[in-house]
Formats: sequence, structure tokens, C-alpha cells
Amino acid sequence: MTSQQRLNDELQQQQYKWLVTGAAGFIGSHLVEELLKQGQRVVGLDNFSTGRQENLDDVRRIVGEARWELFDFQEGDICQLEDCQRAVVDADFVLHQAALGSVPRSIKDPLLTNHNNINGFLNVLVAARDAGVRRVVYAASSSTYGDHPDLPKQEERIGKPLSPYAVTKYVNELYAEVFARTYGMDCIGLRYFNVFGPRQDPQGAYAAVIPRWIESQIQGKACRINGDGKTSRDFCFVSNAVQANLLAATATDPGAANQVFNVAVGGRTSLNELFALIRDLLIKAGVTVTIPEPEYADFREGDVRHSQADISKASRLLAYQPEFDVAKGLELSTRWYLEQQ
Repeated sequence: MTSQQRLNDELQQQQYKWLVTGAAGFIGSHLVEELLKQGQRVVGLDNFSTGRQENLDDVRRIVGEARWELFDFQEGDICQLEDCQRAVVDADFVLHQAALGSVPRSIKDPLLTNHNNINGFLNVLVAARDAGVRRVVYAASSSTYGDHPDLPKQEERIGKPLSPYAVTKYVNELYAEVFARTYGMDCIGLRYFNVFGPRQDPQGAYAAVIPRWIESQIQGKACRINGDGKTSRDFCFVSNAVQANLLAATATDPGAANQVFNVAVGGRTSLNELFALIRDLLIKAGVTVTIPEPEYADFREGDVRHSQADISKASRLLAYQPEFDVAKGLELSTRWYLEQQ
């Protein structure tokens, strides 16, 4: 039996109440979807600054009206303590996904990134502490590794941050550790490595590379590669991140409490390889437009050159077993984006 199957069995037998912050966002909406499928009660909190109503509409269509009745959406802002306090009432678990992402955006506007990612996170922790939740699982980031050169990345060895965004995500880890020590809270951080999948927004200046490139290639537009294309990432399909969140929330191994874990696949894909994978999948799917070769530009400020996760700690303490590699995740993603055309 896989970890996912064991998790499903547990959730089928026990109904909890979950708060998902950033519920209308990319990862947040996938968490809401999976929890509702498992018959769990879910409160969603989002201010729609980056989340979209269309994501929640998609979840409603997928889970059906009976499951949707288990969902209580509250429009609110994690930067407002009272919104967090209202949303967390009677919650067993908090899955904190709300944040202002993007390294370039943080470089352009560090104050806004700090306000959302640090002040907002602190509000969530305070509200969860006062409500007596069992555990807070929060979205950390691989950006925390900064300039540390070792590959694969191991949780205990980090370098200096390379962007304001990275600073905020590291501060989240520090706050979680202090709240655990000072108030006896139980917090687990998940360092996401380039999560991708359906519902990830391809539009805007800060769109992630995979949805942006899929849409560009579908439309026959050139993809832009920052640098020489040899930059590599450990791309992680969103279903793997969902599994990690639910495993972290329900983990019973005492060694898992108040830890941070890498959430990835454990591999590396260069940008050049990524471009070719997407192109080949779209051609196989019947896209007839001519897909131009990529255009190369300067390296992007604040980016690390290579990133790859060691996922052995999550495997050992959370029983995390990623079910989707990059190729399978891209196949599912390209299919979804083609259906949206």
C-alpha cells in the first residue's frame, strides 16, 4: 500500500476541520479539492490578490455539490489578524499557503513581500496558537538554500539568501521554531521546489516558467530563457505537494514535529530540457502551430544556478513518496492547458 493510499484510508475514517489559507490560489485550491474529495470539512481564506475565483469554481465542478457543502469560503486577508482568528475557529489543522511569491517581485517591492509573507504568517501563527489547533503546516521554500553550493539540498545546510522573498521564507521557519519552543505549538514547514500543475496562472509579469511556456508554445510564441538554458530545477508536480501537506498534518512520528522538509522529486531538469519536453508533448497532443526556438536573455537577478532536493528526510519521517515525476506531471499539465483554450 502506498503512502497516498494509507493517507486516503485514514481520512475516510476520520473527519477533521482544516483551514487552508490561500485557498483560491494554485496549490491552495488543489489542497481544498483533495480534502473535499476525502470528505473533510474545510475553511478557505483568500483575499484574491493572486488567487482566482475560477480556481474555486473548478474545484466545485470536480468535487460535486454534496462535497462542496463541506467547504466554507471566507474572503479575508492574512495581514488582518481578525480575519485569521475568524477563519481558524475550531480548526484541527492549518495548511498555510497564502503568500506573495516570486523572487523578481520581491526585488521590485520588498516591503509588500515582507508585509504579506512575514506579518501575514505571524498573524496565522498567533491565531492558530490562540485557537489551539493541533498542527500548522506551512509553505516554506527552496529559496532558503540561497547561495549554498551543495547538491542535492539537505534541510540542515543552508546558505545566505539571494532575494527578499528568500529572507521572508526563512523568517517563517524561524518564527515557527520560536512558537514551538515558546508556546508549545506544533509546526511543520515544507520547502517547495518549483511546484507546477493545472490552475497555475500563465499570465502576468511574475508567472512561473512552466505555465508561461506551455501557453506560449500553444500560441506559437517564442519562450524566453534567462541565461544559457543550463540552469536546472527540481520541478515538482502539485499532487506531490498535496500529498506532502496531508502527510505532514497527520504524521504521528514524534521526530516529524517542528521540522522542515524538502518537497520535490529529487531530480534535476535544465531549462533547455524543459522547453523540449513541453514542445514534444504539445506536438504529440496535436498542436499544429509552429513552435519557435527559445530566445535567450540575461541571467535573472536573485536566481540560483542549480537546485535539487534530497527528499530522504521527508521519506523517512513523513512517508512521503512522490507519485508523479516531471514527465508525467508535464503530460497532465499540458493536457489541462490545452483544454482551457
